[in-house]
Amino acid sequence: MPRFFFNVQDGQTIMDHKGVDLSDWSTARLHAISIVGRILAEEPERIAVDEDWLLEVSDSTGLILFRLDFHVTASPAVRGGKLKKEVF
Repeated sequence: MPRFFFNVQDGQTIMDHKGVDLSDWSTARLHAISIVGRILAEEPERIAVDEDWLLEVSDSTGLILFRLDFHVTASPAVRGGKLKKEVF
């Protein structure tokens, strides 16, 4: 059974040195989505505004098979930490 590694980059790189044995890359994709779901539910502050956040999935040779990318972009209405009220 192939081993997959789930590495997170969110301003710092967190390498998965252990990996998980899964039947195929499609199952690894579902596992990656589950990991991201847990992080979003339990640690939403890890997804910062205007910073890239991603989870890469690689095989045992280090080949990156796919990645999940997240990026929160503030609109001009909320930049600077304040909601700007404009009259149209």
